[in-house]
Amino acid sequence: MSATTIAKKGNHPSNTDSEYLLEVVDLKKHFPIKAGILQRNVGSVKAVDGVSFKVKRGETIGIVGESGCGKSTAGRTLIRLYEPTAGNILFKGRNISNMGESELRRSIRKDIQMIFQDPFASLNPRKTLKYILSEPMITHQMYKGKERGEKIDELLEKVGFNPMFVNRYPHEFSGGQRQRIGIARALAVNPDLIIADEPVSALDVSIQAQIINLMEDLQDDLGLTYVFISHDLSVVRHISDRVGVMYLGKMMEFAIKKDLYDEPLHPYTQALLSAVPVPKRKGVERRERIILKGDLPSPSNPPQGCVFHTRCPAATAICSEKVPEYKEVKKEHFVACHLY
Repeated sequence: MSATTIAKKGNHPSNTDSEYLLEVVDLKKHFPIKAGILQRNVGSVKAVDGVSFKVKRGETIGIVGESGCGKSTAGRTLIRLYEPTAGNILFKGRNISNMGESELRRSIRKDIQMIFQDPFASLNPRKTLKYILSEPMITHQMYKGKERGEKIDELLEKVGFNPMFVNRYPHEFSGGQRQRIGIARALAVNPDLIIADEPVSALDVSIQAQIINLMEDLQDDLGLTYVFISHDLSVVRHISDRVGVMYLGKMMEFAIKKDLYDEPLHPYTQALLSAVPVPKRKGVERRERIILKGDLPSPSNPPQGCVFHTRCPAATAICSEKVPEYKEVKKEHFVACHLY
């Protein structure tokens, strides 16, 4: 491969026989709560508590939920920025949940990259654009000398920048431009999977559309796979192939986008979708607004049984006693609810 060509992986690269690039099995991430002079462990925050899903090659998985549901923690745990408390993360058929840092860097790190939420905090203000894009290549010993410069120029053109900007600093760019730099940095080592943690939530609406369109174009060109984390149901509907809904650290529902938006099964998903504004059009029925009572419980002391039962309009006695099984109730439609 020439230095000026970003490898087109295709939607179904032949690294392994499995159609799934990523498989997440009962993933948990608990943060210890310490108190007292001796800092003894007095509890834990169950930020992610038994999440399972699979990501096919070349698709976009959307993960949605209200603030504090654990979706960003799940994304950071998938890439091993947080160490998982329990569960398995299979990437290209290999279990990476217990890999040591040296093995991760040698064999996996460059294949999974992340786009962070805040473009103002995720870039080093003291480094030029050239350094920011060179750093991952240096770390993974990819491209040298003239090849590296050509690669940087190509990355900038891919995200809509003039290569003449290469010696500028992050403060010289707008928020949307900084997020483009973050995307270019993620692409610098030709990854297979990109975890996008609310990549447009800090941007103006008009700029959000530009970034989403850019990500879609790059996915088509390079055969990328995305895990797209967001609280914006409209954005997720636009970009995703399948969608998972999280609540208090657990996956409530996971389905093909059309199935989830047209026929949501879980009461929490139904409540979320009822809050999405729908333009008044002839022949289009508006969903009845579902108002959830009460506040989001603390992840350090989640309710017994189904974690949603304290706010669920359809809760029954069993909901407060038994954790519902997360199961497939229709083809590729999973739900954790005693109603099914």
